Amino acid sequence: MPTPDNAQSAILVVDDESSIRRTLAMCLESEGYRQAEAASAREALAETERQYFDAVFLDLRLGTQSGMDLIPRLLENNPGTRIVIITAYATIESAVEGMKRGAFDYLPKPFEPDQVVLMAKRAVQARKEAARLAELARADRALDLESRSPAVQRALALARQAADSDATILIRGETGTGKGVLARAIHAWSARRGGPFAVVSCPSIPTELLESELFGHQQGSFTGAHREQVGRVAQAAGGSLFMDEIGDLPLTLQSKILRFIQDHEYERLGDPTTRKANVRVLAATHVDLGAAVHGGRFREDLYYRLNVIEIFLPPLRERREDILPLALGLLLRFAAENRREITGFTAEAEAFLESHAWPGNLRELSNAMERAAILCQGPVVPLDQLGLIGAASAGAQEEVSPGELTLEALEERHIRRVLAGNKALDESARILGIDVATLWRKRKKYGLLENGATN
Repeated sequence: MPTPDNAQSAILVVDDESSIRRTLAMCLESEGYRQAEAASAREALAETERQYFDAVFLDLRLGTQSGMDLIPRLLENNPGTRIVIITAYATIESAVEGMKRGAFDYLPKPFEPDQVVLMAKRAVQARKEAARLAELARADRALDLESRSPAVQRALALARQAADSDATILIRGETGTGKGVLARAIHAWSARRGGPFAVVSCPSIPTELLESELFGHQQGSFTGAHREQVGRVAQAAGGSLFMDEIGDLPLTLQSKILRFIQDHEYERLGDPTTRKANVRVLAATHVDLGAAVHGGRFREDLYYRLNVIEIFLPPLRERREDILPLALGLLLRFAAENRREITGFTAEAEAFLESHAWPGNLRELSNAMERAAILCQGPVVPLDQLGLIGAASAGAQEEVSPGELTLEALEERHIRRVLAGNKALDESARILGIDVATLWRKRKKYGLLENGATN
C-alpha cells in the first residue's frame, strides 16, 4: 500500500530499453511515487529542467551515449537528487566509479521488484534527510549559541557542563527551536570533537529500514540487501550519535537502543555476531516522553536511560529579547549571500517581528529573513515584505482580541500561522499536535488547501 509521502516524491527513470523503463515505472507506480521516463540523455536533461526529482534511476549505457557523463549534468539541474545507477554485474566497477562522481548507489541487473522498491525508499529518504540537515545548518546560523534569554543561557550553561561527560543527554523543545544545532555544539565541546557526528532522524526513515540504518545489515539478510551496510552506529564510533525525534522510535526498536546505550553492544541484521561501538548518544524530542510512557508508546526504562541530563530549549515566543538581534543577524547574512545592501527593518516591521507568535520558531524566522533579503528592493525591509501571515495588515488594523473571536476562528488563525511557517505538512501537523489526515480535513474546512504547506 503506497504511503502519502510517496505520492509527493518524484522519480525519473532513464534507460534506452523500453522494457526496463516500464518495469521500473510499474514498480514505482505501485508504491505511489510520481514518476517520469526518459530514453536518452537529451530527454533526461529536459525532464530535470521541467521539474525536480527526488531520485533518478540511470542506466550507464544509453545507446551510444554514456550515463556516466550524464551524472554531473543531472545533479546540476536537480541539486541534491539521489542518482541510482542501473548496471549489469559485469560493470560493477563502472558503477563504483559513478558513485565517486556523485551517484547515490547502484542497482545490479537482473533486479527484483522488491529491490527497486527498497532502493527507491532509501534514495528518497536520503534526499529528504539531506534537506532536513540543511535546515538544521540554516538554524545553526539563527541560534548562534548566544542569547539574552535567561532560560536559553541556563540551557547552554548546562550543555557546556555536561558536554565533557559521556552521559546521555535528552534535548527537549518544539520543532525548529535548534535542538539539532545544540546537539552538534555539545559534540564540538566534548572530548569526542575529533570523532564523527552521525545523525538518525527517527520519523524520516521508514520503520522497516530504521534498524538497518542504525545497526547495519549483511548482504542477503533481507530482500533488496544486495550489499553489506555498516549502519550509523558503526559510522559514529569514537564520536556521537544524534537521534532526532526519538519519541517516534518504534517500540520494536526501543529495547535494542536501550541495550546499546547501556552496554554499547548490537548486532547487524542477518549476522548474529555481537559487535561493540564506543558511541555517545544524544537525543532530541518535541513530544512529552513521560506522557508517551504512560500511554504505552515509549519504554519507561529507555526514558530514564535517555533522561540522565535533560536540556529544554524554549520556543522563540518565550525569548522575545532575542528576536530582533537574531532577525537582524540572519537578514544581514542572507543579504550578503545575495549581494544586497540591506541594513535593517522599518519600525513597523520591527514591531511586528517582536509581536509575532513564531509557531515555526528559529526555522520560521530563518525562512522569513531569507525571503526578505531576496525580495527587498531598498536598504530597509518594510512590513509587507516579511512574508508572514498578518504582516501585511498588521500596521493597518489592530489585532483582534481573542475574546472577540469564536473558538473556530481562533483555530483557523492558528492553523494559518503554523502553515505559513512550515513548508512540510507533516511538520505543521506535528506542531499542532494532530495527525496529517486531521490537518488535511481542517485545511479543506477553512479553505486553506492552496495556502501554506503542501508537502
